Amino acid sequence: MHDVVTEPARAVPVIHRTGVLVVGSGPGGLAAALAAARAGAEVTLVERFGCMGGNITTVGVEGFAWYRHPATVEAGGLGREFEERAKAMGAAVPESQSQSHELDSEGFKLVADRLVEEAGVRPMLHRLCVAPVMEGDRIRGIVTESKAGREAILARVVIDATGDADIAHRAGAPTRKTPPEEMQAASVMFHLAGVDKRRFLKAVEADPQTYADWSSGEWQVETTGKEDDMFSPFLRKPFEKAAEAGIIPPHINTIGGTWGAVHDTGELTYMNLVHLPGVDGTDPESMTRAEIEGRAQAMMAIEALRRFMPGCEGARLRNFGMTIGIRDTRKIDAHHNLTEADVRHEGRFEDTIGIYPEFIDGYGVLILPTTGRYMQIPYRALLPKRVRGLLVAGRAIGGDRIAHAATRNMAACAVTGQGAGVAAALAVATGRDPDAVDIGALQDAIARQGVRVF
Repeated sequence: MHDVVTEPARAVPVIHRTGVLVVGSGPGGLAAALAAARAGAEVTLVERFGCMGGNITTVGVEGFAWYRHPATVEAGGLGREFEERAKAMGAAVPESQSQSHELDSEGFKLVADRLVEEAGVRPMLHRLCVAPVMEGDRIRGIVTESKAGREAILARVVIDATGDADIAHRAGAPTRKTPPEEMQAASVMFHLAGVDKRRFLKAVEADPQTYADWSSGEWQVETTGKEDDMFSPFLRKPFEKAAEAGIIPPHINTIGGTWGAVHDTGELTYMNLVHLPGVDGTDPESMTRAEIEGRAQAMMAIEALRRFMPGCEGARLRNFGMTIGIRDTRKIDAHHNLTEADVRHEGRFEDTIGIYPEFIDGYGVLILPTTGRYMQIPYRALLPKRVRGLLVAGRAIGGDRIAHAATRNMAACAVTGQGAGVAAALAVATGRDPDAVDIGALQDAIARQGVRVF
């Protein structure tokens, strides 16, 4: 039994009231806030860091839609707008393996600022949500902790876009957490400077890697076969050579992965090379160890590239992401939990709020959307059980492990976020709970925001 301290009861000041409160500003939360505001709601967006964008900006995951190929069918909407606005603001470059653009993790901070300002969303940064405010089974808002102390923010509808279902879990909604030993690996992202672009690309061209090459060493990746001969910006051989040379210790066998874009300025960005199994993103002790270990492994990877990858002889670390990248923790037990069959076999739903291409990436499965196939995402997957007034957007929506390998991806998070935001605005406008909004009216409103719903 742990020792405990007893906190004295205290009155927490209510500093703000709003129509829709979105907690977390990653692709799901940012889309939710913008969609709700554009649908006419008063919206407040709470974020624990000093910028918005989540995985894009704080972790450094710049490949927003790297699944895109000529036959890919997508929802459009805010996810595509993120990409187009970043291009217009000079914060995106062509992605190396697809028909998408890679988002600049630093520049997207400004993109998010501009989008939020234009939509009239009230941003509240540097505030960590520590508890829901409950009235029976209804959520009324949240308590935050910051340099200003504990403060309460109240709302008509709350959207949990924390990624880990933090609010839903603490509010009493049933959730499921993947056992740590089964979780998808965490990653410390980093970016390089000092790379000779011409020599690097010449080496890539001389030994092009494919998605079939992902199945090597410790990794075995299931594909449909159509992916196997497609180009992938995959790096593994330099790290195998480094292991043989003793630069990488024998017990570290998961360094390897993809690069994003190489720039004329000598930057090699979105280095997704460090994969740390068994990291629990809801456990700060686990994350502390992983942050430190991940940075150490990144430096091993950089030394391996200097020694064994042409063009990288003068490479140096430019920056790490602000925080470790977590792929998998809690998911809500929703009114409908998506299944492997739904994401593999074009699931169709009467309460669809948007589509998502047949893209699965995780748990040893890689399927790219090259044939026009897509699934629909049901609104019920955003609705937690046992808590009223709450929606969940992003990677914590209801689903099994292979469904999560699809819907955890940032573009899918934007689809669920936009659907949640419009639903929250509609609930506020009609005086209904989120689980009682008119589905036809919701679908019409989402479609008016440029989303392909069916």
